[in-house]
Amino acid sequence: MPRPEADAAGDVLEAAVLRALGSVIDPEIRRPITELDMVGSVSADERGRVAVVIRLTIVGCPASDRIERDVRQAAEAVAGEGAVDVTLTVMTPEQRTALTERLRGGKAARGNPFGPGTLTRVVAVTSGKGGVGKSTLTANLAVALAARGLSVGLVDADVHGFSIPALLGLVDEDGLAARPTQVNDMILPPVAHGVKVISIGMFVEPAEPGARASSTAVAWRGPMLHRTLNQFLTDVYFGDLDVLLVDLPPGTGDIAISLGQLLPNAEVLVVTTPQPAAADVAERSGVVARQTGQRIIGVVENMAGLPGADGTVLDLFGSGGGEEVSRRLSEGQDEAVPLIASVPLSIALRQGGDAGEPVVAGSPDDPAARAIERVAEAIATRPRRLSGRRLDVSVR
Repeated sequence: MPRPEADAAGDVLEAAVLRALGSVIDPEIRRPITELDMVGSVSADERGRVAVVIRLTIVGCPASDRIERDVRQAAEAVAGEGAVDVTLTVMTPEQRTALTERLRGGKAARGNPFGPGTLTRVVAVTSGKGGVGKSTLTANLAVALAARGLSVGLVDADVHGFSIPALLGLVDEDGLAARPTQVNDMILPPVAHGVKVISIGMFVEPAEPGARASSTAVAWRGPMLHRTLNQFLTDVYFGDLDVLLVDLPPGTGDIAISLGQLLPNAEVLVVTTPQPAAADVAERSGVVARQTGQRIIGVVENMAGLPGADGTVLDLFGSGGGEEVSRRLSEGQDEAVPLIASVPLSIALRQGGDAGEPVVAGSPDDPAARAIERVAEAIATRPRRLSGRRLDVSVR
């Protein structure tokens, strides 16, 4: 017996809405909600009104408002404005487990996806001393790479001096950083300017009532630092990344050594200032990187001359430091270590850091932004080396 025309029309409408929902991307996982089994049901009645049930990953999902808005917009594009009802529910424990297994692609839980054999380019940004603008450069570099269409992750490994959340606008007015979402034992990192970000600053609480969370001090020794970096690499779900940037703490301490153990294929970008004293210390950080197995891909000189309105340049911190570090790190090497860019002192760069709006996004024509874009281009276009990498191929 043929089905009533109303039922057939309803089936067509439901299928069309479901297809439209495939364009809705979960803002944390960055995958279509249809692939994540987040669409509980789609039903249409005889009047053409559509009811959509969405399963959120956890109770209190921070992205719930955005998901509901995007779902309604996609469904109404098919069913008509005001003809869609959206109901939000929460996944069962079994559904969450299935989700985490699907995201891991059948791989063992709590594994490091960026170890030997990874196809992700891992770039560690280091400096010999603090205060050279390493974190500011790293945050802007991540945003510049993401703007090129690359999938980018950023690990703030500067546990004692974390600043990446604030630089990327991931803090509220009280200095409290955005919290990651946890699904079972999987941590979903917040996203800013297209960059997936994880930092210890996202887990700290104010030291006392009324204090800013950003003022909380983290006083940890080596074993805890190693454990934290390892957890960032194993428990945080970044998905398939083109580039993973790691903002290292200044100096040559525990984290730098742990990096060599956990990320043996990492490439290193050395940041210095034009000042000779900073160049001396920056060279040491490059030497330690080599000792732990990393390859230095270049030097970036930050806080170079301040351009004046009359065309003159004021070298507040001297000059030549970047070239000197490049020269020293190139000595005795088969491949020279280039000075990739000199980033000039910039009011826009400083203001962007304070406001959480990277200069490459807010003032792309600023000289500092253009210099950072050159660094992004050098990384994005640098040929990949397969030496030391395990390729998952077999010959029959």
